[in-house]
Amino acid sequence: MRNDRTRGPAGAGRAGRAALTVLAGAAVLISLTAPAAPDPEPAAAAAPAHTAVNYAVAVDQSTSLSAEDIAAEKAAAARIALGDVSATSHISVFGFAAAESDDQRAVDPVCPRTRLDAAGRESVGVCVEKLRGRKDGEGTGTDFPSAIRQGVHELTSGTDPAVPRVLFLLTDGFMDVTGSPQYGGKTHRKAEGERQLAAELKKAAAANVQIWPLGFGDAPDKEQLDAMAAGGYQKGCVDLPSARPTATKVSGAKDFKPVLERIFAAAHCLRYQPGPSKRPPATLPVTISPLATVGSIVVDKGTPEVTVTYTDPLGNKVPTTGSFEDSTFELAGGEGTVEALKITDPVPGTWKVAVKAPEGHRSLPVGVSVLWQGELQGSITMDPPSPQAGQKTTVTMRLQTREGYQIKDPADYAGLKVRSRLTGDGFTPLPLRLTDDGKGPDPTASDGSFSGTVTVPKDADGALKVIGTLTASGLSADTRSDGGQVSPGTLPVTTALGPVRGDGHPGDTVTANLSVTNTTNAPHTLRLSLADVRPGLLTVRPAEITVKPGESTTREVRIGIGDEKAFEGRLDGTLGVGGVVTVQDATDGDRPLVRAPLSIQVSPAPSVLDRYWWALVGAVALVVVAALAVLAWLRQRRRRRDPHGLTLHLLSEDGEVLSVHRAGHGRKQWYAFDIAEAHSNPRIERRTSGRFAVQRSPEGGAVLRVNGRGRTRLTPTGQAELTDRLRLALGEDSVRPDPDHHPDPDSTTDDGDGEHL
Repeated sequence: MRNDRTRGPAGAGRAGRAALTVLAGAAVLISLTAPAAPDPEPAAAAAPAHTAVNYAVAVDQSTSLSAEDIAAEKAAAARIALGDVSATSHISVFGFAAAESDDQRAVDPVCPRTRLDAAGRESVGVCVEKLRGRKDGEGTGTDFPSAIRQGVHELTSGTDPAVPRVLFLLTDGFMDVTGSPQYGGKTHRKAEGERQLAAELKKAAAANVQIWPLGFGDAPDKEQLDAMAAGGYQKGCVDLPSARPTATKVSGAKDFKPVLERIFAAAHCLRYQPGPSKRPPATLPVTISPLATVGSIVVDKGTPEVTVTYTDPLGNKVPTTGSFEDSTFELAGGEGTVEALKITDPVPGTWKVAVKAPEGHRSLPVGVSVLWQGELQGSITMDPPSPQAGQKTTVTMRLQTREGYQIKDPADYAGLKVRSRLTGDGFTPLPLRLTDDGKGPDPTASDGSFSGTVTVPKDADGALKVIGTLTASGLSADTRSDGGQVSPGTLPVTTALGPVRGDGHPGDTVTANLSVTNTTNAPHTLRLSLADVRPGLLTVRPAEITVKPGESTTREVRIGIGDEKAFEGRLDGTLGVGGVVTVQDATDGDRPLVRAPLSIQVSPAPSVLDRYWWALVGAVALVVVAALAVLAWLRQRRRRRDPHGLTLHLLSEDGEVLSVHRAGHGRKQWYAFDIAEAHSNPRIERRTSGRFAVQRSPEGGAVLRVNGRGRTRLTPTGQAELTDRLRLALGEDSVRPDPDHHPDPDSTTDDGDGEHL
């Protein structure tokens, strides 16, 4: 590229560092790719994904790239080598610009094709240091034809054509060969460069080399980048648009990470799950799909000082090398700024990635993501399985994991392609359109169940078979089939099975009703079984049903849920178990009568607290009610004994009223008093330590307490002796205490008592 097409060095440096750091992290997983494969034969599972890939990295060395950009490119290439998780993958790295004199060359090979075993990774880490930026006089243009020619040579010389060939081209997309004499006279060089570029792209396509251009800078030539992506090999690891090479423009540093990881996922048929980004120390959650059979958790540490630990969804801290439970682990790039933990047969769910860093190394955020490949299985049924010629039958293909569980998140199978056809004796195969849009025969949208209808040809006679194939980027193709027979007329035994769905816990039973009618004069034996269910998860009872001649009845079908051990620790939430209930007429040559999908939602058995929460709540409620009742009783008892309002009459020996005194609340429900001037002018006065005290009696009247003499009942019309010459009686106007008045039981004052009459 020409010197006058330059970017600001600071911005370019930051963008280059971000892009190539993420490029290194994403490339850690490119060995997980699988080559394109033809459609599998009916009912045959797809072959395992190829674990290796041949790839080349072409790095633009023109002077528009700053020294920081070149340094980032070198680090990225080294990390690609260190991070690759397959010892059978190969890599080559070269720089390119242009040859503008006889003593110059357009391409600078720095790392020849190297196998990425332990020794190879070390050697690539050394050779990438040879990458450098071109200076004036060294050829500073951009020779795309030479770069693609070199990439195709590196990827095809002595390599297995069955292994994917991918060329990543990092550039701003502006071809400039105007200073290169090998392209002819100055006035014809541009046209000749375009001609040679077209020719090299054709050679790349013929050699099965995919070209994935990455355009960065202020204004990359998107048209040129698109042309190079479209000119190479177009068939990706699967025959889906998402796997076809595309050119991508990255607009800024923040845009690099998700864009580049999506590019790598698409180029290598990986599925990409982004996670959060935080400064250490932090715990970053990231989800691994239940469909994943192999994947890597990629951690962009920003600085090598960051340390990482990994915890699986079951709470186990997993090793970074070796095996644990049913998974195997291999860490790559642990000493660099990007590391990846490859996991074979990972536990699905939310993983926790804990990152720590020493003081002084916590300023950069740490990002986490997952790239994975997996298996998607289907379960296909026809309803009815034995239709008559000219009759419609509904075909349903339900998605599930390789363990037989239903898929919760539609994002796990985004981009899925479903192909189906009906075959049989006497007619040519008929294509079927199966959809998951909630329309027509499909009852619910986006539930992982694809349905469609087809009319059995009138000339059909004999066996029928419906075949369905699932294809998705990053997921191994799966083909399933379901067989039936064309019914010559009304079947001897007709059946109808109600919906087989429900929820329960391990050990529970879900029931459905099977209606059966035997139109013959002989008994028929029906056999019940389950298909597309992992052994131990579900059972069906009864296994056989005998239908008497002419009988029309309804029988209960019981689907038993296995014990908790059958779910292998996966019941940390609700799991959907799918499958098919099959009913065959054993008396009629095992003719299929029912092939009905089932859906059972299984959740962990409730704890004792969960089971008997109502009893605990009831007991607590009873205790509260009892406590409130006791408090009310005590309050009522206190109010019934409160002396407030009693009118005390002091009487002489002959019954003369000498004084009248109204009692207050008293202390502890006793109103204490004494007799003042007993020999001259006797009267009642309140005294805290008086010899006498009164309180109301719950039975009516009052109780008199006299120091040294005990207590005496004082009825409303009676009298009690105080001294030899004085007696006490209650006045007729003695009243009950005010129910809304709440006395202080420890109060020693009365409200206006001490009045003498």
